[in-house]
Amino acid sequence: MSFVPEDFEPPRRLLLPGMLLEPLTAAHNERDHIAWSSSMAHIRSTPGFEARSWPHEMTLDQNLADLKGHARDFEQRRGFTYTVLDPATGDVIGCVYIYPGDGDPPAAQVRSWVTAARAELDEPLHRGVSEWLHDAWPFLRIEYAERRPQV
Repeated sequence: MSFVPEDFEPPRRLLLPGMLLEPLTAAHNERDHIAWSSSMAHIRSTPGFEARSWPHEMTLDQNLADLKGHARDFEQRRGFTYTVLDPATGDVIGCVYIYPGDGDPPAAQVRSWVTAARAELDEPLHRGVSEWLHDAWPFLRIEYAERRPQV
């Protein structure tokens, strides 16, 4: 079974309070590289990233190759990566990854991060993406590490 049905059209944008999600492409390279490379310790402490090998040091060219791979996955419907932008400035402030997990049918395995400077958006991003996945996507199961509301 395919990760998403052939007749499903993956959404191209999601507007949340203070955030705009759009597919991650090579056009985001410099802003994306600045965002994650300035927040590596913060991202590593984000639920879903604690045991992962990324983020790690990468050149701008290595990041570009990574972004091109995510864009290819999106177009070939193997996985869906969205950049999280500040709608007022266009700055990259985070990222959302939706890829197949385990099981039959595979669960949607979702991870997201925001920059250390925008840490207050982590829980609202999680909540908004969770609702979006339930309302607009065809997944039967979703695995997305819980967040604690900010106090």
